[in-house]
Amino acid sequence: MNSEEGFIPVDSHRVWYRKVGTSGTPLLLLHGGPGAGHDYLEPLGGLASERTVVFFDQLGCGRSDQPDDPSLWRIDRFVREVDIVRAALGLDRVHLLGQSWGGWLGIEYMLTQPEGIVSLTLASTSASIAQFVAEAEKLKAALPPDLYRTMQRCEAAGDYRNPDYEAAVMVFYRRHLCRLDPWPECVQRSIRNLDGNAVYATLNGPNEFVVTGPLKDWDRTDRLGEIRVPTLVTVGRHDEIPPVCAEVMRDGIPGARMEVFEHSGHMAHVEETERYLAVVSTFLRDVERDRQ
Repeated sequence: MNSEEGFIPVDSHRVWYRKVGTSGTPLLLLHGGPGAGHDYLEPLGGLASERTVVFFDQLGCGRSDQPDDPSLWRIDRFVREVDIVRAALGLDRVHLLGQSWGGWLGIEYMLTQPEGIVSLTLASTSASIAQFVAEAEKLKAALPPDLYRTMQRCEAAGDYRNPDYEAAVMVFYRRHLCRLDPWPECVQRSIRNLDGNAVYATLNGPNEFVVTGPLKDWDRTDRLGEIRVPTLVTVGRHDEIPPVCAEVMRDGIPGARMEVFEHSGHMAHVEETERYLAVVSTFLRDVERDRQ
């Protein structure tokens, strides 16, 4: 299968990309984190048998440049980066899929009313950080009591590197981030990308549960109706951003569809790859058929 990769100039730096496949309306992927890189999204390359799939590492992570400049880590700059990548790669008409933080970025991007977006897939994400944090707290409270008490104590003290805290977080991740054992190598690469990542620390904060950066106040629930392209919302039954968050997006975006993956946490495209690819492929083909 044809593959092309290279770098795109963005804000005097370089952003890495890879295109797989050569036919059909392309699918552009927005990875999570912020700062995780494209790696864990690699299973979505299975869609390249019927369309070009475009991966890229957002500035500050993965194979892209990682400048030491905190002023770059702003949501509006990442929105503009999507336009720069599209223009550089000639993605005039494109499907868009954003996963986790990539979904927040995707929503923010769609609110600029960009031209040429054929469809939107919002995967394991939400329209409100506050809602996500509140729902994640409920999942934490369902852990064994000693683990939850450890998390509460360490978070109150800002002791995020405490081995007991890290062990408790890993139990949570095994339940709600990725339920496969062992984690696939592509997931492990993204986890390594996040270790000490400046974009994550600046925009988000110390971890998934303690959001202290600019993202903490992000909420686009009341603007979902401005998204006017066909939209698919996907979520794992055991997702750290639970189905109740997905329901808000489904109900707020006109005509949106929602698909729950019963055996998945936060990475249904990794945990139930075959079914996930089938669901997304069918959605994209349906959209294209309806637009003929």
